[in-house]
Amino acid sequence: MKKLFLTTIVLFITVALFAQSEKYTAAMKKNLQGLDSGMRNPASLLTLANNFERIATVEKTLWLPYYYAALAQINYAFMQQDKDKMDGIADKATALINSADSLSPKNSEISCLKSMVASCHLMVNPQQRWQEYGAESASNIQAAMQQDTSNPRPYFLTGQGLKYTPEQFGGGCKPAKAQLQIALDKYATFKPASDINPTWGKEYTQKLMADCQ
Repeated sequence: MKKLFLTTIVLFITVALFAQSEKYTAAMKKNLQGLDSGMRNPASLLTLANNFERIATVEKTLWLPYYYAALAQINYAFMQQDKDKMDGIADKATALINSADSLSPKNSEISCLKSMVASCHLMVNPQQRWQEYGAESASNIQAAMQQDTSNPRPYFLTGQGLKYTPEQFGGGCKPAKAQLQIALDKYATFKPASDINPTWGKEYTQKLMADCQ
């Protein structure tokens, strides 16, 4: 009888955990669907960031909700016309990144976000901030490449940065295309750990490459 009771308890816990996992995955997928369209509607990115953050506060031990909340904040920052607002948004993203990083250290995807948020700060005043934030962005990209050699996003971000860097400073389409091609090759074979892990960037990489032809 005692053994049967214990088996029932274990089964109940397993079913409960499975149901919780299914609910989490469904909530993540629902909000992930809005990330691409959010690039055409900046205000919706804040709603998505808040949604992901709420999921994070419930799950507590999972890095992906913090990651996507930060990604939405970063994209929102990049879309600001008023550069004075970018630092505050980037600081909010950094807090979310730190939470994700504490749950999944030395994570290539999180290092990409660290690079992106440094670029946000840089864009506020490129001439004055290049030395600090340019170096920070580059070091995190290098870390991302080393942490997961199959990840295409560090190469996409590198190519994107080079495309919009003036030629006299080592940028332009020629060096950008080399990095974008590496990214496309890696996108072709990249396999995310789950159907809610990061996959973004391929379509924009293709657009950048087409722009450089």
